[in-house]
Amino acid sequence: MLVMNSHPEHNLPLEAVDAGTLSVDAAREVERFLSFRVNHKPTPLQSLSGLAGQLGVASINMKDEGFRLDLGSFKALGGSYAVIRLVLEEASRQFGKPVDIGELDTAAVRRIAEGMTVGCATDGNHGKSVAAGAQLVGAKAAIFVHSGVSDERVAAIAQYGAEMIRIEGTYDDSVAAAERICKENGWIVVSDTSWPGYERIPGLVMQGYTAMLREAVAGLPQAPTHVFMQAGVGGLAAAVAGYFDIVFGNARPRFVVVEPDRAACLFASARAGRLVKVDHDEPTIMAMLECYEPSLVAWRILARKADAFMTVSEEEAAETMRSLARPVAGDPAIVAGESGGAGLAGFLNAMKDSEKRAALGLDANSRIFVINTEGATDQARYEEIVGRAPAQVRAAA
Repeated sequence: MLVMNSHPEHNLPLEAVDAGTLSVDAAREVERFLSFRVNHKPTPLQSLSGLAGQLGVASINMKDEGFRLDLGSFKALGGSYAVIRLVLEEASRQFGKPVDIGELDTAAVRRIAEGMTVGCATDGNHGKSVAAGAQLVGAKAAIFVHSGVSDERVAAIAQYGAEMIRIEGTYDDSVAAAERICKENGWIVVSDTSWPGYERIPGLVMQGYTAMLREAVAGLPQAPTHVFMQAGVGGLAAAVAGYFDIVFGNARPRFVVVEPDRAACLFASARAGRLVKVDHDEPTIMAMLECYEPSLVAWRILARKADAFMTVSEEEAAETMRSLARPVAGDPAIVAGESGGAGLAGFLNAMKDSEKRAALGLDANSRIFVINTEGATDQARYEEIVGRAPAQVRAAA
């Protein structure tokens, strides 16, 4: 399904707070923070020229976040960055003077971090980032996971020393539990979704993602004309839409939000013209996108800077994983997790329908940008869907 953005705020300027969060200067500062991470290096920007030629568009470029900071997901940029910022801010408050990233490993700052506990709800990747950030600075982490999070993903988070707390129900149930229990214990919630009265920390998480976008803009041979971006609560999609609006201005690419048809809260919000929560449906294989209520900040940005909202099916997501693992001749093989290729799945869906192509202005001159947001973060599930282990795909690349 596809719906064009008819919100009355569509194409209005970003609110000042969002423009500041996603600014070029902010992205430069995130990059400076990353320069202190020993395992930081830019992730690959892959050209899918064979697929572009087959489909009749000018180009398709995919930023592959499966290699980000050894965590396998773009989320590595958000949660851990927010944790580091919060520790430095607390140190600055206690010392009565600014404390910068270069002082993070000093004994005085680590003593402060050791007295802090950060918590969050997660489908997997965000919690891993928060836990890794806490371990990096010497803080404690409490990570809340709902019933649908696989044991493999739980173990991947626990290896960073986090306390794992299982919550019955959905992702939204785990968000509510994390907020309540963290408040009771005096822990800091580091969420990638926002709600009334809780916006700044999710804004820091979104700000962390801008380092990836700064890399992408620097690597693209030409500015994209179209972006297809997957969404759960909408934080990544909003970060991309907002940052690209700031960088490209009036020449910004047409922006399409892509969600699982079983968890399409932004699609429903776009159709209703206001932020809405959708009912829990049958679980989707796109587990990182299985969210039923948009982030307040994300919706505020997307209402202005997204041009269309669409959904993709379970089979379309799975088929995109398989097509990236066994690519068109000349294209690189890419390991994309169940949620990783959803943006590309949205583009492929649109190209099959003449009405969607016309509505989105897709033609031979179109230059497409997408992000593989995660690698095989659940390797058993990946092999089950693709029919090959991630290592086999990378070996054939």
